[in-house]
Amino acid sequence: MIKLSLTIYPLLVVTLLFIQIVQAENYTNSIGMKFVLVPAGSFMMGAHEFENGNIDEKPQHKVTISKPFYLGIYEVTQEQWVKVMGDNPSKFQNDNRPVESVFWEDINVFISKLNQIENTDKYRLPTEAEWEYAARAGSSTAYCYGDDLNAEQLHQYGWGYTKNTESKTKFVGKLKPNAWGLYDMHGNVWERVHDWYDNNYYRNSPANDPRGPSSGQSRVNRGGSWKCDGEDLRSAYRYNLPYEGRYDEIGFRLLRTH
Repeated sequence: MIKLSLTIYPLLVVTLLFIQIVQAENYTNSIGMKFVLVPAGSFMMGAHEFENGNIDEKPQHKVTISKPFYLGIYEVTQEQWVKVMGDNPSKFQNDNRPVESVFWEDINVFISKLNQIENTDKYRLPTEAEWEYAARAGSSTAYCYGDDLNAEQLHQYGWGYTKNTESKTKFVGKLKPNAWGLYDMHGNVWERVHDWYDNNYYRNSPANDPRGPSSGQSRVNRGGSWKCDGEDLRSAYRYNLPYEGRYDEIGFRLLRTH
């Protein structure tokens, strides 16, 4: 029988506890989608005073996310889409690139089918507030890693602004993640979120778990894409397009309720 010294044993216990915590904070589903647990908390939503933010990003306001949730570590890939839907509508085809060129209705079908596959109702798109909260990962700067108003470090975290994209999407997870382990929150493809778009919504939105206007003409997209410059990849930047269309710069990331 091997005996552990008194100095090694406490270290072993701490190591095992750390492994259990990490495992508890991450989740992989039946089709290989990886999720990280995002804690509940509060943050300042919108562009801060040091940014050259658009009017629809203001005023910056405090928002509370009252419940933890799982968020996809990566944007939904083409491989994952095909596993659920059986086809691949993407322009830039490769299993490891994010799926794009998908209709809003098709995204909802994908979510419905995935819920059926796993016999649950936990999968959905994140709200705009949940998305920005996760993208910031505790930061209050223009990007998850700092203000970087000249976008000098952005190529380490995001695919965009034509400097590093070669005018197409890139494999997910190849750049640095934010502090919560989420990749490509800046760039690659715009990410559909739940909310309808309203450029005045921040002026009267709820402080707790806002879910956007009850109706509208377009949906919000977040994060920027391979077509965008650095300004559009900021954590606070909001973009809207008619939700019925298909665009080779728009994909999505899934939330799973905790």
